[in-house]
Amino acid sequence: MTEKATFAAGCFWGVEDVFMSLPGVVATRVGYTGGRTDNPTYRDVCGHGTGHAEAVEVTFDPAVISYQALLKTFWECHDPTQLNRQGPDIGDQYRSAIFFHSAGQQRMAEESMQKLDESGRLRRRIVTEIVPAVTFWEAEAYHQKYHAKNGGGCGF
Repeated sequence: MTEKATFAAGCFWGVEDVFMSLPGVVATRVGYTGGRTDNPTYRDVCGHGTGHAEAVEVTFDPAVISYQALLKTFWECHDPTQLNRQGPDIGDQYRSAIFFHSAGQQRMAEESMQKLDESGRLRRRIVTEIVPAVTFWEAEAYHQKYHAKNGGGCGF
């Protein structure tokens, strides 16, 4: 039995790369979530009028990898203190967010964020949103597994 987790941590190409390499992750897909428009396109989302975040939906086997391990990877793969940006990518579509699929995921996400925020490891406060998962709109085909198909990497 698999479960889903959804994360936004900047450009979805690099974030997908990180998660799809984890043992226990059985599938990933990139797309748009957290906005107000149905069936948004990349152009729509980049226009800053839809409110969507670039996100990665992770399907995982909890018998192999825990949601806590996915959260650890999420916190480590980007800077959760940057508001509406990651590195050179600027805009609300690049915001840091956890879209939880259950009350258990919400609790674990909130606890992990509080623990990291209180750890003193970060110079600024975490700005990551923790919000309920809503409709996930799959991105265009050329965005799926982009780095695996085209090479490249993100500088996080």
